[in-house]
Amino acid sequence: MTNLSAIIIAKNAEEMIGDCIDSLNFCDEIIVIDNASTDRTSELLKILGVKAFSLKSDSFSELRDFGLKKAKGKWVLYIDADERVSPELASDIKAAIENSAFPAFKLQRKNFYLGDHEWPYIEKLERLFKKNALEGWQGKLHETPIVKGEIGELDGFLLHYTHRDLATMLDKTIEWSGVEADLRLQAKHPKMTWWRFFRVMFTGFWDSYVKQKGYKAGTAGLIESIYQSFSMFITYARLWEKQQKK
Repeated sequence: MTNLSAIIIAKNAEEMIGDCIDSLNFCDEIIVIDNASTDRTSELLKILGVKAFSLKSDSFSELRDFGLKKAKGKWVLYIDADERVSPELASDIKAAIENSAFPAFKLQRKNFYLGDHEWPYIEKLERLFKKNALEGWQGKLHETPIVKGEIGELDGFLLHYTHRDLATMLDKTIEWSGVEADLRLQAKHPKMTWWRFFRVMFTGFWDSYVKQKGYKAGTAGLIESIYQSFSMFITYARLWEKQQKK
């Protein structure tokens, strides 16, 4: 019986998918949900010999639910193509599923920006579940799991190599800012006026540079925090544009 299935969500991940899969060699099953990649991702998946399924969607909940249906394991571990399971976390996961006091666990995620610049703030994300305790996911972009039972927490780190360079940062903003703007429009966000732009941009910078202590990451921390402010501006500028058309 398959005990642990890893579910990878990937899109145009030819440079990252190999290392991601290598970090999952402790899993009994590896499944990749390919979200309409246009690079060599699908070709590499065939070479690597993992189970791959295609689904085009701008909803992360839909992608995660699709992976859940395909998984055969008693437990499921969700991971993105730009993430790696550290050896310490792999050991923690194996111990947790053998002697599970909880039906689900939060993982600590350590982020790296613009290469190998470590971010000071550590996230905690629900990523490991007993399959029969996970009812599904909700939310289009910032998705959350619906879990039956109490959620535990593991000590090892999930390593996240996000915003590897400025080009990928810009591509990501262009791709997802429209979706973010649509969600705000559907939620009947108040009409965008000039002063709201300054407020959301300041909030983005403050959260990144001060609350998450991005200042400790030096120049990379400043660049990332300013970029977060810029990303907020683009999202809300697109919201303004959609409100004008409506």
